[in-house]
Amino acid sequence: MRLDGRKNNELRRIKFTKNYTKNAKGSVLVEFGDTKVIVCANYEDIIPKWMDKDSEIGWLSAEYSLLPSSTQTRCQRERTKISGRTQEIQRLIGRSLRACLDLKKIKGKTFIIDADVIQADGGTRTASICGAYVAVKDMVEKLLKEGILEQNPIIEPIGAISAGIVNGEVMVDLCYQEDSTAQVDSNVVLTSSGKIIEFQTTAEGLPYERKQLDEIYDVAKNAIDEIIKKY
Repeated sequence: MRLDGRKNNELRRIKFTKNYTKNAKGSVLVEFGDTKVIVCANYEDIIPKWMDKDSEIGWLSAEYSLLPSSTQTRCQRERTKISGRTQEIQRLIGRSLRACLDLKKIKGKTFIIDADVIQADGGTRTASICGAYVAVKDMVEKLLKEGILEQNPIIEPIGAISAGIVNGEVMVDLCYQEDSTAQVDSNVVLTSSGKIIEFQTTAEGLPYERKQLDEIYDVAKNAIDEIIKKY
């Protein structure tokens, strides 16, 4: 039995509050238990400078931050230089969302995701990915209605969840205390059809068995199916 009484394959309470801010094209407050993230989606009629100006595709980029009081001890704002951890998470969010888009259908545009963690209790990056999908979906629906997009670029929904091995047992949706003591730490991003976008699984101590890797995938897939239904 886990500290909060959940079963090993049981998610925390999950909630998506859409249209959370009025200025963003798409926005959502994502809650995975005590982890809370505000995710906004906007777009610009430009593409990154590194892309060919005649490129047949558009782009999606992401920014992520932990607000100072989101953690148990106040974290510093990353004002001029972002940490390696933040860069890794931003790239993960960007890769995950680009995997569910037909970038040809947003030619000449850049979708921009802003994920700001207001309270952190484990799983902030996976909550951010789920929120980013919801925010992008809402933005796309608005852009289609306004005639800014001619076709829906979303290929299929995606979802993400943390998992791991704690005290020798495979668990899903780890809170901070579980994550900090996990022997194996995993972040899984899948499409609704079960295709793998990211499967980051790392032993924090002793190595793990292949059958445990398969079990992590299975428990994550079931959890992501449940999350996608809440969109």
